[in-house]
Amino acid sequence: MGDLKWYALQTYSGHENKVQKNLEKLVQQRKLEEKISQVRIPTMEVAEMKNGKKKVTKKKLMPGYVLVEMDMDEDLRFMIQSLPSVSTFVGSKDGGPEPLSVDEVKNLFAETGEYKSEEPVSPRLLFKVGDNLKIIDGPFANFTGVVDEIFPDKGRLRVKVEIFGRSTPVELDYLQVKTEP
Repeated sequence: MGDLKWYALQTYSGHENKVQKNLEKLVQQRKLEEKISQVRIPTMEVAEMKNGKKKVTKKKLMPGYVLVEMDMDEDLRFMIQSLPSVSTFVGSKDGGPEPLSVDEVKNLFAETGEYKSEEPVSPRLLFKVGDNLKIIDGPFANFTGVVDEIFPDKGRLRVKVEIFGRSTPVELDYLQVKTEP
């Protein structure tokens, strides 16, 4: 293995999967396993509510880009940039491709959940006790309430909702509420 570094390859929007397949085919056909070790499309799982059900979908973190871990040389660069739907490598002003920094790679793969760091990643808390929320999904949709308690490990929270003139605690998923401006 040579000097492997990560590079960002710009592709036509929506063609990331096609470029990834073509690159993997190129590696197999030309026996380039020593030069190109990984081809990745950074994605992250995003949860959303659809018809009262939690649905997890994969969203592209950087639409229009494919990340390639490779030992860059002019021949390889030319070969890859000649593939269909490939625009160019992200690079410096002199035209040469710039490898991503170690921090950029760590941050990208930490976002996608693929990079395991030593320190535990705590979920970003979107709410705090006392926040006013609007319920956007479920049987209490369109009600407003105040955050009473948060359960970050479950992704849920208890909201006090005014129902029939009484404050009633309701446990909801993070995705069923949004903060009131």
